[in-house]
Amino acid sequence: MRPLRTGVRGAMWGVAALTIGALAASFFWDWRTAERPDLGPPPAGLPARIEHVAGDGHRGVRDGVRSEARFDDPFGIAVAADGTAFVADGGASNRIRRVQPDGRVDTFAGSLEGFVDGRGAEARFHTPSGLAIDTSGALYVADTGNHAIRRIASDGAVTTLAGTGDAGFVDGPAAQARFHAPTGVAVDAMGRVFVADGFNDRIRVIEAGTVRTLAGDGRPGFVDGIGVQARFDTPGGLVLGDDGALWIADTGNHALRRVAPDGTTTTLALHGDEPDAAPVSPVSIAIDAQQRLYVGELAQGRVLQIETDGRARVLTGRDMAQRLARPAGVAFDRFGRLWVADAAAYRVHRIAQVRRAGAKQNLSNVSVGPAPDAALPETRGRWPLAPQDGWHEVVGTLGEVRGNFRGESRSHLHAGFDVRGDVGTPVLAIADAKVASLYAASAFGDQAEHLTIDDLTYMHMRVGRTPRGEALDPRFQLIAGDDGGPMRVRIPRGTHVRAGDAIGTINAQAHVHLVVGPSGYQRNAVALGFRNFVDTVAPRIDDLALLDALDAPMTTREGGRVILPRAGGGLQIVVEAWDQVDGNLPRRRLGLHTLGWQLLTAEGRPMPGFEVPRFTIDFDRMPPHRDAVRVAYSADSGITVHGASRTRFRYAVNNLVRDGRLEPALWDPAELPVGDYVLRAVVRDASGNAASRELPIRLY
Repeated sequence: MRPLRTGVRGAMWGVAALTIGALAASFFWDWRTAERPDLGPPPAGLPARIEHVAGDGHRGVRDGVRSEARFDDPFGIAVAADGTAFVADGGASNRIRRVQPDGRVDTFAGSLEGFVDGRGAEARFHTPSGLAIDTSGALYVADTGNHAIRRIASDGAVTTLAGTGDAGFVDGPAAQARFHAPTGVAVDAMGRVFVADGFNDRIRVIEAGTVRTLAGDGRPGFVDGIGVQARFDTPGGLVLGDDGALWIADTGNHALRRVAPDGTTTTLALHGDEPDAAPVSPVSIAIDAQQRLYVGELAQGRVLQIETDGRARVLTGRDMAQRLARPAGVAFDRFGRLWVADAAAYRVHRIAQVRRAGAKQNLSNVSVGPAPDAALPETRGRWPLAPQDGWHEVVGTLGEVRGNFRGESRSHLHAGFDVRGDVGTPVLAIADAKVASLYAASAFGDQAEHLTIDDLTYMHMRVGRTPRGEALDPRFQLIAGDDGGPMRVRIPRGTHVRAGDAIGTINAQAHVHLVVGPSGYQRNAVALGFRNFVDTVAPRIDDLALLDALDAPMTTREGGRVILPRAGGGLQIVVEAWDQVDGNLPRRRLGLHTLGWQLLTAEGRPMPGFEVPRFTIDFDRMPPHRDAVRVAYSADSGITVHGASRTRFRYAVNNLVRDGRLEPALWDPAELPVGDYVLRAVVRDASGNAASRELPIRLY
């Protein structure tokens, strides 16, 4: 077994989330069965199925039946003993939503953004995040944007448990205490409320009207120890164990931490047979009745299962059919079913591990991720550089082949839309938005440093800083390291950003890389419709070739035709093509949007089944699969980061890469009789400009 992470192994005693309670069932079961079969505790590693609870994949604030309800930023979730689920809906909603046992969605509390106590819609929240339920049924809310902890009684009456509404750090009487972007919350049987105080990098406790620090010294870091000797980095979700220990999704440290009742912090050491099952930016956490941890990741869309001995597995998200967008909240109900709030897909799901006696396993998944036709951000055609209504050179498009610093020329697909700019140029927000991620600014000081503001990510810039390193405005918090130098910049979840606001300055990459949508569901930013963007330039096809399965070109010719044996095996159809847009420098090469092929008779008439070209590659959205670059492009494609003077875009149009599908498939000439034919390649750019090229072939 390969180690996944080193660290101090915390003693993992029997733990169970309070939201499960003593009535928690001992295993996942198929919720459509009338009674839970008594099969005993389940083994780990059972196959999982994702079920739909509510939300249609479009953002909004709409109550109603499960299939019509809409959420704007469903971040936290907690399930009451009667099966009612409560969802902290941030974004433009600022409400606590309620999913009834019959699937109907309504609003339990909240209305407009603000900081007001009151009953039901009279109350106001600002970007609520984590939720927890106590034994009386009262709900606790980490009100992130208000830097406060709120309590909602069973009748919907909202009061402030602790916090003044101002960011800061103050222990003491609850009414005077201060938090900074609290994200996670948990409550024990004695009514003590635990808080993951995100930007204070502390774990706080509210007890008997007083707030105190349980662990953390207030600076981001990764240190185990007692009380304030420990360090965290933007702690997110929390869950309590029966022994009183607290488990923490330590987002910035990519780790799971345990804080014992005496304040001693340790790190869970993970291992297992799945080398990639260690959490990456864990944001949410829950525990089942068998003491197993379940962890949702901020960016990779996975939910992990971790046994009591630290063995980690990927429960959902290893393939696209089960990849969530941002499982920001996870919680169990009393039947042992895992509920998930998928914040960036605007949906609520359940995950069921399937083990049904005497029946075939049903592993069919519902639709996941945001709806394919979900509305794009309202940018009004703005560019991320000044003038926002002017013209700027486009230097990269979604789907292009990219290399890496290790010299691989075909390493990954380009996920964004690149706009050239001089180093140090201010980067401007292109839409009014609110920061949704608790870890929005990442990769400080790296060439890939970036900032995510709701659905938009801006990369290759000094986030929130001038070229000299000063903060652009008070929304950006510069964090000093132990040496006194800058180590981090932060901007809290719930921060409003207006179109035109400066959010950073271009770094040495000399362009802004703009990404639309969460990881795994990125869409082509060209669809935003940038002002004065003009593309009248037709693509250029440099070559159309046939290669065998081992990448050897078919070069034998006779009478101007490539000679192919019908029984020679499957072939690759490779199109070398590239594009430009109006105003590009002559040396600039861009990738294509849509490519396909068509088979014609020797006289140029379409063969049956090829009346129109088969468009097999389409970059309307980013292919989510890791291997997509090696399916979309042939082996001699690409460019290294510091390498060749130009990129070779050699597309393997025999393969299918579109609409979230990835299907390698060689073309088999044996399907045709002996004779002469014409192979035609057809390519298009995002503006609809097209080009084609033909290759006469002869089968024998």
